[in-house]
Amino acid sequence: MQRRQLIKALTLSASLVTMGMSWSIQAAETIKVGILHSLSGTMAISETSLKDMALMTIDEINAKGGVLGKQLEPVVVDPASNWPLFAERGRQLLTQDKVAVTFGCWTSVSRKSVLPVYEELNGLLFYPVQYEGEELSANVFYTGAAPNQQAIPAVEYLLSEDGGAAKRFFLLGTDYVYPRTTNKILRAFLISKGVAEKDIEEVYTPFGHSDYQTIVANIKKFSAGGKTAVVSTINGDSNVPFYKELANQGLDATDVPVVAFSVGEEELRGIDTKPLVGHLAAWNYFQSVENPVNTEFVKKWKAYATTKGLPNADKAVTNDPMEATYVGIHMWAQAVEKAGTTDVDKVRQALYGQTFAAPSGYTLTMEKNHHLHKPVMIGEVQEDGQFSVVWQTEGPLRAQPWSPYIPGNDQKPDYAVVGN
Repeated sequence: MQRRQLIKALTLSASLVTMGMSWSIQAAETIKVGILHSLSGTMAISETSLKDMALMTIDEINAKGGVLGKQLEPVVVDPASNWPLFAERGRQLLTQDKVAVTFGCWTSVSRKSVLPVYEELNGLLFYPVQYEGEELSANVFYTGAAPNQQAIPAVEYLLSEDGGAAKRFFLLGTDYVYPRTTNKILRAFLISKGVAEKDIEEVYTPFGHSDYQTIVANIKKFSAGGKTAVVSTINGDSNVPFYKELANQGLDATDVPVVAFSVGEEELRGIDTKPLVGHLAAWNYFQSVENPVNTEFVKKWKAYATTKGLPNADKAVTNDPMEATYVGIHMWAQAVEKAGTTDVDKVRQALYGQTFAAPSGYTLTMEKNHHLHKPVMIGEVQEDGQFSVVWQTEGPLRAQPWSPYIPGNDQKPDYAVVGN
């Protein structure tokens, strides 16, 4: 009797060991990919779609055989628009989940929060949103725009005859590093173009701010002093009440055009856009651009949204940070294949010079300065919430992470890793 029980126990033990080995082998057959985006809080309006785009892109790569013969396994975490929590969740992804790469963040304050963690642990972060520059890290690849690929060209357009020949500028933003640094650059640029200090106004509001009645009234008052344009670096769900207040006070684009750097098709989905027709946004991609790659991209996204039952799937839209997410994941996958490993140092080297035919209609190249060459487009809001491109560069521009309008930047290193 005891012998039978011993045999059963040994058999069970062997089975458990075999199962454990099987699970280990199965786990080893996937490559974990971190997705670090706010799915709740003030930034969820912008970041949730980036999480979904990342998942769609991973599904697309897996359907074609994965990377290095392995399936990509997404690990999704929600830092909940809480900036210190980004660092905590980033550390979790690297130390506990053992991800090979992370795609995430929107605000610069969230990126600044995780940056020391990724540099300490030699992690790899792909950041898909336009930003203020003044940073270059060996552990970050910036697939959104640097200031010379969005902010500077947009203001140059506003100064031009085609853009309305603005003489006064109201710089309105959310109170954190991206708007403040971007406006520091823009103020210096405007002054270099002959705009007087008295013709530049700067105002900041907290994250989640919702009462724009006084601010819009002040914009109207400021515009009485000459042809005025508003440069908006408002981020997150505060964009909704801001644009509603513009409509409430009858401030339309013919009087005072607003050019936004953080408002795209996704943010406009929840707004009545009819009163906003003519206002502007500056990006590197719009859903409305016409080319075969974008047609297929938009079609895939709409099908994915419907199949997955995403909220308001019948009104699913693409936007610039979604395109940047899509491009970044594909470039990383290409680099891993080239390197033959997910080792961060080897993948970093393999990323330099990678190209990808993007939905923007251009083949984008990853530079050694960890930025993409990108086209710049100015889009005008249409009644259907889409943008009509009214101006664009002839082709992609090389990013300048260090703005020439900040003193001393000509001494900064051009590459993210010295000697790479």
